[in-house]
Amino acid sequence: MNAIEIHELTKAYGTVRAVDHLTFTVRPGRVTGFLGPNGAGKSTTMRLTLGLDRPTAGRATIGGRPYTALDEPLRHVGALLDPQAAHGARTARDHLLALAAASRLPPRRVDAVLAETGLAEVARRRVRTFSLGMRQRLGIAAALLGEPAVLMLDEPTNGLDPEGIIWIRELMRRLAAEGRTVLVSSHLMAETAACADHLVVLGRGRLLADRSMKDFIDLHSSPRARVRTSDPGRLERALARDGRVLVPADGGCWAVDGIRAEELGALAAREGVPVLELVDERASLEQAYLDLTAAHTPFAAPPPSAAARTTTSTPPVSPTPTSISSAAREA
Repeated sequence: MNAIEIHELTKAYGTVRAVDHLTFTVRPGRVTGFLGPNGAGKSTTMRLTLGLDRPTAGRATIGGRPYTALDEPLRHVGALLDPQAAHGARTARDHLLALAAASRLPPRRVDAVLAETGLAEVARRRVRTFSLGMRQRLGIAAALLGEPAVLMLDEPTNGLDPEGIIWIRELMRRLAAEGRTVLVSSHLMAETAACADHLVVLGRGRLLADRSMKDFIDLHSSPRARVRTSDPGRLERALARDGRVLVPADGGCWAVDGIRAEELGALAAREGVPVLELVDERASLEQAYLDLTAAHTPFAAPPPSAAARTTTSTPPVSPTPTSISSAAREA
């Protein structure tokens, strides 16, 4: 199995522990969002997993083996950590050809990933002329080159235009659906909510959460139902007898804290109150994340007002995938 397994992983720099006895598993067949404030240890964990740094203690393996023990690792693991890694004097195609030659991959794989990432039309341009978004695409092309079973992407949407963001979102979903292991680090909560199935959250080098997206949001959401009715007065009186309060909400609706839509619907039916709309409200991923990491953020601005809390009653709707023929728009 091509799982990423982190066991008691620790990395100390002097007296500071960037990663502190970290244990979790990233499994195939789903997109795992890797979240945490700046300085939480996400990039350090990725570097340790890829053999770019030595752990102080513990281990990180891919498919049961350390990355450094893998034969032709590009065929097993694709990684994007630094979009600036490509030599600026090389063309995009030459950069990928060098990587392909080192892993005994055929040149046709270079042409395939250039087309897949929308870089075919700029393949012979030098990397130093690329925008950040184009460099990101080149880094993703390099990660896909060996058709690996494991993908590790650090902030892959950074610098991409809206079409590029949709493309990378759909790419990650497709790779996971093919049974690959996909770990993606991001600070963009909306994008993580749109593509991730599972979350691993760090704070000050320690594991704060390791659970499905739904369970994570539910755990950090208090029950709240939103209702639209033609007789709010009767509903208000019925709720008052039950010790609950009906408060105005957006769009001509009303909200009730501490109750789920199923319970509110049963109460309304019992009292003969007409219901035109009824839905559970849940905290957004952003709010759930902020609630969890508030005490683990080393570089924090003053907290926003309570009015800034955001909720959502329905999951985000993904835009239709858009085919991208060229990355030149990101230049």
